[in-house]
Amino acid sequence: MEKLIECVPNFSEGRDMNVIKQITDQIESVEGVKLLDVDPGKATNRTVVTFVGTPDEVVEAAFLAVKKAKELIDMRNHKGAHPRFGATDVCPLVPVSNITMEEVVEYAHKLAKRIGEELNVPVYCYEFAAREEKRRNLAACREGEYEALPKRIVTEEWKPDFGPAEWNEEVAKSGVTAVGARNFLIAYNVNLNTTSTRRANAVAFDVRERGRVKREGDPLTGKIVKDENGNPVYEPGMLKAVKAIGWYIEEYGIAQISMNLTDITVTPLHVAYDAVYERCNARGLRVTGSELVGVVPLKAMLDAGKYFLRKQRRSTGIPEKEIIKIAVKSLGLDDLYPFDPDKKIIEYLLKDKSKKSLVDMNLTDFADETASESPAPGGGSISAYVGALGVSLGTMVANLSSHKRGWDDRWEEFSNWAEKGMAIQQELLKLVDEDTNAFNKIMDAFGLPKGTDEEKAARKKAIQEATKYAIEVPFRVMKKSYESLEVIRAMAEIGNPNSVSDAGVGALCVRSAVMGAYLNVKINASGLDDKEFVEKILSEGKEIEDKTLQEEKEILEIVNKKIEG
Repeated sequence: MEKLIECVPNFSEGRDMNVIKQITDQIESVEGVKLLDVDPGKATNRTVVTFVGTPDEVVEAAFLAVKKAKELIDMRNHKGAHPRFGATDVCPLVPVSNITMEEVVEYAHKLAKRIGEELNVPVYCYEFAAREEKRRNLAACREGEYEALPKRIVTEEWKPDFGPAEWNEEVAKSGVTAVGARNFLIAYNVNLNTTSTRRANAVAFDVRERGRVKREGDPLTGKIVKDENGNPVYEPGMLKAVKAIGWYIEEYGIAQISMNLTDITVTPLHVAYDAVYERCNARGLRVTGSELVGVVPLKAMLDAGKYFLRKQRRSTGIPEKEIIKIAVKSLGLDDLYPFDPDKKIIEYLLKDKSKKSLVDMNLTDFADETASESPAPGGGSISAYVGALGVSLGTMVANLSSHKRGWDDRWEEFSNWAEKGMAIQQELLKLVDEDTNAFNKIMDAFGLPKGTDEEKAARKKAIQEATKYAIEVPFRVMKKSYESLEVIRAMAEIGNPNSVSDAGVGALCVRSAVMGAYLNVKINASGLDDKEFVEKILSEGKEIEDKTLQEEKEILEIVNKKIEG
């Protein structure tokens, strides 16, 4: 799956929309990046921009935005209510999906280096990207703000990580930029059946990491306990990486617990919701639902859906849209207004709606498209789809078994099998379109010009690369389909006996998928010059086909014995 990161730069301009537009135009000029939100503030004279995309493209878009901000914003004239020290004040990168924090830190350092060396803007790296512990906290990097920079950046202690360590006219205009890597932050509100801000605050103090002020005797009116420096002592709340406050929302006529989940790997959505729910019940309040402000990574919603399914002792190996539906209903995300996953989940927002994939077609349209005079989808895509149907049947048996009356103590066992089956099904469905894409790449390569020797060489190279890919895709179909037989065999042996025939049909489908995909491997291999690669993949393919046929035979024997009693 595609790696995605988010970038949330803050620019020191919140009043001149023309300046902001020029900056965001730079972001939108980069393909593979989607601008999600632009939030200007007049009092702070600051704009928070949010965009997301593939890592290299996000880094490029961030660099172009910082470059444009340097051109247009003069920090010598800047005034605003928010702490700041640069035209691009902060520029954090955030992992969204299929990427580790360690990888994001590398991208942050790459971006920081470019900003420092190519734009001559001093850069501090903070949070996970910090190169020394004292720079991890953004407030420490920005201490004294812009006004403190002339003396600060020339010291050894606060020499920038990248860029010039001197105060000159260029640096005076641009100020300093902090580039960081942090976990995803979610703005999340829980709705209450009260109009009392005080009672909402009581719950907020129960759950937030900071907790509440410690008092002597009476927890509400007692004397505040202070430390040796005269500062109030706090009793920590239930949840780490959570900021929270209670407020009243006139628009809806209710009080809410407004939370910032600053690291959803520490406290995910569902954990925050359940903690608020528990504390509300203890205080005689009721949670009526919740509200997601902004967007959320797909994983956060899937984790929430699976969490609530497990609480019900239900299988988590169900389609993605069903898991999200459970999350929405369990969290009450449609309490105040309809929750639209396509507009709230980052990965769904990034889908190109103009590109109609084969797997998005209905059954009739897919069959008609296959039957048409167009050469694609062909046998490779059909093999992948047949494989997806085969493992779907095995997954169905697992889900039926998990929910079977009298088998409640085995729900988790079958849920694990269903999850394994669903993961394979998703891979095979992707390969339905990928096989057609591979065929189209070959056609595109054959269509390249061949007028000169250079063009002929480039065309031949492109044909060979496309042909190799057209071998690799059906080979992946073979491997994934064969992998699914483990699930199907288990369901034939231990699954709901009333559905054993479904497991048998699943095995037949997988056999066809493997053999069909192997035919595609062989026919495409005939056009590849790399004979060593061809020999290796044909040998491995034959081995997978032989093992599949043997496995299918054994599964059908199990199925028929159970049917015949």
